[in-house]
Amino acid sequence: MKKNTLVAISTFALCAGLATPAWSQTEGAATENSGSSVIVVTAQFREQNLQDTPLAITAVNAEMLEARGQTNISSVAAQAPNVTLAAQNQEYGSGLIAYIRGIGQNDPNFALEPGVGIYIDDVYLPTLTGSLLDLLDVERVEILRGPQGTLAGRNSIGGAIKIFSQRPRGDNSGWLEATYGSYDRLDFRGMMDIGLTDNLAVRVSGVSRNQDGYITRLDYALTHPGSNVPTQAPGSDPVLGTLGGHSIAAGRIAFNWTPSPSVEVNLAADYTRERSEAGVATLLYANAAGELNNDPTRPWLRGTDGNTVPYNCQFVPYGQNSCDTLTGYDRRYVTYSTFNDLYPGDSQFPYHPLTLDPHSDLDNYGIALTVDIDLADNLALKSITSWREYESDWSYDVDGAPLAANILNQNQTNEQISQEIRLSGTLANDLIDFTIGGFYFDTDGFYTARVDLPYAELDFIHGPDPTPSRNEALFANVTVNVTDDFHLTGGLRQSWDRKEYAYRRRNPDLTPVQGPCNFFLGAPTAGPTDIGNQPNCLLFGVNGTTAVFTNSRLDWRVAADYRFSPEFLIYGQVSTGYRAGGFNARPFFPSQATPHVPESITSYELGFKSDLFDRMMRLNVSAFYFDYSDIVLLSTFCADLPAGQQAPCLRPTNVGSAEVKGLEIETFINPIDNLTIDGSLSYLDFQYTSIDPTASTGVAIDDITPYTPEWQWSFGIQYDVQDVFSGELSFRVDGTYQSHIYTEAGNVDQLLVPNDVAAVAPFSQPGGGGPIPVLSADNRIEGYFLANGRISWESGNGDWGLALEVQNIFDRYYLTTKVNDAFAVGHVYGSPGRPRTWALTVRRSF
Repeated sequence: MKKNTLVAISTFALCAGLATPAWSQTEGAATENSGSSVIVVTAQFREQNLQDTPLAITAVNAEMLEARGQTNISSVAAQAPNVTLAAQNQEYGSGLIAYIRGIGQNDPNFALEPGVGIYIDDVYLPTLTGSLLDLLDVERVEILRGPQGTLAGRNSIGGAIKIFSQRPRGDNSGWLEATYGSYDRLDFRGMMDIGLTDNLAVRVSGVSRNQDGYITRLDYALTHPGSNVPTQAPGSDPVLGTLGGHSIAAGRIAFNWTPSPSVEVNLAADYTRERSEAGVATLLYANAAGELNNDPTRPWLRGTDGNTVPYNCQFVPYGQNSCDTLTGYDRRYVTYSTFNDLYPGDSQFPYHPLTLDPHSDLDNYGIALTVDIDLADNLALKSITSWREYESDWSYDVDGAPLAANILNQNQTNEQISQEIRLSGTLANDLIDFTIGGFYFDTDGFYTARVDLPYAELDFIHGPDPTPSRNEALFANVTVNVTDDFHLTGGLRQSWDRKEYAYRRRNPDLTPVQGPCNFFLGAPTAGPTDIGNQPNCLLFGVNGTTAVFTNSRLDWRVAADYRFSPEFLIYGQVSTGYRAGGFNARPFFPSQATPHVPESITSYELGFKSDLFDRMMRLNVSAFYFDYSDIVLLSTFCADLPAGQQAPCLRPTNVGSAEVKGLEIETFINPIDNLTIDGSLSYLDFQYTSIDPTASTGVAIDDITPYTPEWQWSFGIQYDVQDVFSGELSFRVDGTYQSHIYTEAGNVDQLLVPNDVAAVAPFSQPGGGGPIPVLSADNRIEGYFLANGRISWESGNGDWGLALEVQNIFDRYYLTTKVNDAFAVGHVYGSPGRPRTWALTVRRSF
């Protein structure tokens, strides 16, 4: 099979022991406190003990990542309260779905902005594409919950995720690691840290990851002999391939130079090459006649008997909407997608047949230069300069059938430069800590796609649509140390945004789209997509239009914290944030090319941080309230537009305002020697207060935002046994739970559709099994619990390590994403998570 790569723009690895001490910090960033090391974070632009920082932060270091077997950023969210991170579904390629406290984004197009800021070594990543990061050579991960408008800037309205990589130390250390596991998983990782001179060190790290896919693509005709479906297999083997496999090769080189005690220079370059199979998708519901414009002479797929193959339950392999008779395979992990559109073409839909290569590729690389200069004992300057570029190319065929409902090949490229300057220091005999600075960010993005939509009788080239954007900001953060235990903090950030968008639409042969449609000129056709019209004429008015968005914004933050004792700190804060506005990148009519204004939020938060019972128990609690306005969500409803221009439709819209309330608890317990317990619990109450009456969005007042569970909890239990084969043996179990979520703006618990709806072929089970009386379409993912286990051993001198892990111990079937296109396309599809897997890792340090 064609291998494929799981993600990641930068390659930052795990480099620590296989066991996890209490709340330890990796070397180079730890400080001693009553005999126990503590995690140091930089969320407020300066190094602080996690327990002294008046913010809701989940901080995870390399040892914790290793102990849990976590190798990408989405897995870290499992231990962070009110955080949902998941891989994109097949439609959106290699990227990340990110929501914190009910705020986020799942569409990676440049026309929209994410709601969670993602940073690597303080370098901002502007899109969800390329943000599903592989954790190679990581020092720590900080997940900041709540708006970070002054500390991180635009698009961190829900929170921010900051990854910090290990810096070269010049200690001539290194390690190699090999992993083999389920689905022919074969990973290699390594790092070498070399001192070149007394003040110059280099650190080289790399990773290679390969694993077969777990969704099997089958030829329907060969697995269902006697059906009316023509075969699309090249031979007698019914397996066409798999989905979800990955292959990645990545490397990173970093230099650390200290020309003097007051100057430190860090230069790093990285490159990641991904060559993936197409993403995961399985069909959950199918209900369409399978004809262009409901014309039986224009079938999506013609059967072996010459008649239309209906798009119905025979292609749904599993679940309540399935009448499939497949045997010999696990139907939960099966699809009949072929990535082919076999329609022979006609004068209105001529650019056929079409065959796509199932793939998801990403090339991502960049350079970052960080310079730290101590100007005086109480004054320091930091400069962060970065250039990055990526190209992502992927295909999708989510209909789950040998006929084509809609298939696309998409390409997204991005080039960015950024510069940040910070001046930090203290005043008045350490009474005041301050940071002032400036930020400049400029990006050029292009989106291009071959868009084949048989359900809408459209087949065209989208783009290349350029989307240049720029952000400039000035910021200040000041803490007044009223006493050693009482601190007041204030922050301001003034931001300026500009974004442009140009719409380009062409026919697949690169000829201009001709229009207006003959139908609108009085031709005797049934509609604008019937035979007798020019190809893609509905798009005639879209091509060549442009849009510009500009905005300025002032965000602020006020916080106070008081330490009652070495064991207990209380804090409160009020802060604001925003997500920049944008455009609809996918209008099918000029009337759909609508802008959306920025989101804004005011957050009120109260919490405490504690280390109790002689530091045997850590307990951190935060409660928050959001006033959330101009919420932007992706909608498939355009009923507010003129008749004939309402479908197809997929546009971001300001849907309304909401109040969000929540509670978060994190704990770490070390009750006896060698036993540690960590856990988290979160509750979130999202309630719309108003829905924009002028916009038709499909959102009801009782709905909630996508990927927002009401409840989440997690736990981890680890027990270490000393002196086992002259080393330490560790046993660890992790469990996570999330309650049900919805995956789209308009929540659908259960949409019951009778099998005799107009223009839909009857749904009878093959072989005379009888009809399915009612079909159910929804965008709800039920709550689920997952458990992982790990047994590891590390030699006494740390030279050798072994680990055996099992993910999804109970082999739970669950979905990570779901898309409901029941009305527009006639289907619902989802992305199942991996079934139970195992892996064995061997590590050698030197």
